[in-house]
Amino acid sequence: MANAQSLPSYLASARPNPPDNRAPWYMNTAPAYFGIFMWIAFYDKLGGALQLGGLDVALGGLVVAAVVCHYLFHYVFGLLGMKTGYPLYVVGSSTFGTTGGFLFPGIFMGLLQIGWYSVGTFYAAKLMLMAFGAEAEGISPLFVVVCIAWGYIFALLGAFGIRYVAMISSYLPWVAVAMLGIAGVCALPHVGSFRFTPAADGPGVLAGACLVLQMVVGFFATAGAAGVDFGTNSRDENDVNMAGLTGVTLSIILAGGLALIIVAGALGIDPTIAPEVGRALPVVSPGLAKIMFLLLAIGSMAPACFCSSIIGNSLSTMIPTMGRVPLTLGGATIGIILAATGVAGNLGAFFGLIGSSFGPICGAMVADYVLSGRKWAGPRAGVNIAGYGAWVLGFLVGISSNPMLGASAVLPGWHPTSVYSFIVGFVVYAVLASVGLQGRTVEYPGAAK
Repeated sequence: MANAQSLPSYLASARPNPPDNRAPWYMNTAPAYFGIFMWIAFYDKLGGALQLGGLDVALGGLVVAAVVCHYLFHYVFGLLGMKTGYPLYVVGSSTFGTTGGFLFPGIFMGLLQIGWYSVGTFYAAKLMLMAFGAEAEGISPLFVVVCIAWGYIFALLGAFGIRYVAMISSYLPWVAVAMLGIAGVCALPHVGSFRFTPAADGPGVLAGACLVLQMVVGFFATAGAAGVDFGTNSRDENDVNMAGLTGVTLSIILAGGLALIIVAGALGIDPTIAPEVGRALPVVSPGLAKIMFLLLAIGSMAPACFCSSIIGNSLSTMIPTMGRVPLTLGGATIGIILAATGVAGNLGAFFGLIGSSFGPICGAMVADYVLSGRKWAGPRAGVNIAGYGAWVLGFLVGISSNPMLGASAVLPGWHPTSVYSFIVGFVVYAVLASVGLQGRTVEYPGAAK
């Protein structure tokens, strides 16, 4: 082992969460994940899969995605946090190195949260305008003003008052559940009128299931890796498993399933509408739609605050010379620009980018964990070539179907390349580690756990 005195500050200053600070899964991790999946950004556009494979196929893909998210993208990360007590940026230094960990997953997590902040701001502004009957299509001056106001208000709350939002965040997801439940009941009588006709030259009905898998995993990839942070609050392996089965798997099925039913019912009434929950609500429940939009916007407050808080925490931990508040507001400014210009509304491309970026990170970290005897090996000196090699190749595979590539995309957009990138990251890391390209470990408290 190398000398621990050479550790960078983000590792030298880290302290594990002690067992006395931990609690049962139903008091921390499960509710946190539940709140993530009740956010409209997760389920709004899942209905696009109905045009590729119909409702039954899309629901089947949703169940597969729910299981994949827990067992591939959450479980090991929760165990790593539970066993070590350290957050993701510390645990990731085993896979990417003490120097390499600055970027992956350290700064990179903060940068991607800027993207999530832009998505949250875009949706909140859109929902607010729809709730008050204002035009929400396109980019209007009013939309820009709402984006700026919402973005900076909740960036400041995330920087200074996150604890106050946390007090009410456990209740806000249930508002979304109530809205989805009411709309789902209204949509059910019309689901039978929805007809899916596969195109003669189409990719086949399984493409619908694959598209759901791609969008769900793309949405969850960063939150899955953040399971390390959530896992630091878990007492044992059962807490990690139960939190994943309920907070991840069941939440995906609940929110995603209701969303698909709502969109299918709306298409049964009006086949010409866009297959989105935001467009379906006025069709299946015209009398309550505006109230639903307002309540869903209110429900977006907690994700907005948490995203901005993570931006500040991640970037200031990795760049301690810059203040947390300026970094938070700077990141929020970028997110507001992406929202106000409409870039953040392209969820298919964004989810694909997230999945292709964090898919190989997750795959490489799982491979490192398995190769280390299902333990955390501890930081590895410098840059771990095996980790970076796994990320590069995994990212190239993951991005190969992204809509932002246009005609240059290698694979159609329905391919679950987020899962492919995880597999490539796992395999490449294992191969490179086996030929000696895995760095030497650095002495560190809590290693080999």
